[in-house]
Amino acid sequence: MIRIIILGANGQLARNTIPVLLRRPDVTLTLYLRRAARLKNPDPNRVSIVEGDVLNQDALCAAVAGHDVVYANLAGDMAQQARTIIAAMHATGVKRLIFMSSMGIYSEVPGERYRSILNPYRDSAALVEQSDLDYTILRPGWFTRDQEVSYQLTQKGEAFKGHDVSLNSLSALIVKLVTSPELDVRCSLGVSRA
Repeated sequence: MIRIIILGANGQLARNTIPVLLRRPDVTLTLYLRRAARLKNPDPNRVSIVEGDVLNQDALCAAVAGHDVVYANLAGDMAQQARTIIAAMHATGVKRLIFMSSMGIYSEVPGERYRSILNPYRDSAALVEQSDLDYTILRPGWFTRDQEVSYQLTQKGEAFKGHDVSLNSLSALIVKLVTSPELDVRCSLGVSRA
């Protein structure tokens, strides 16, 4: 079994990804969020819901322990959240991290100049990149609700292609990454519609 904890489990992308992950019989999930009552448990045999704040180091360590993969889908004080996640992963020996960020953090979107709105994403990505974790940072374009699964990837340092990507495409990519621990390790991937 692959044991995955989703931090920020009530986010739009996380909610879209949970049922895709549960299509795989080899996956168990821990859904970690500040207000657990916001989510209904989709499969009590394979899913645990834990109420907690990512900024609470002790609670996060307790939740992360015993998992194979941490998938962080957060907003807010992202730099401090990244610090706490990295510390919790070190404390518990968990190495694999899938970390959601945003397109534009490296000024890689041609013709666009994103200002301070991206600073939390830039700062948290820099912290993750400086860690010794087996991370993959995802930098998606704007989310769409198209049903298609069609995406293209760009590496850090390459120009971003396109401006949007379907939630279903991102969910498919996340499932691929969490179930293939060696895939795109220590990479920062731009994700847009193919």
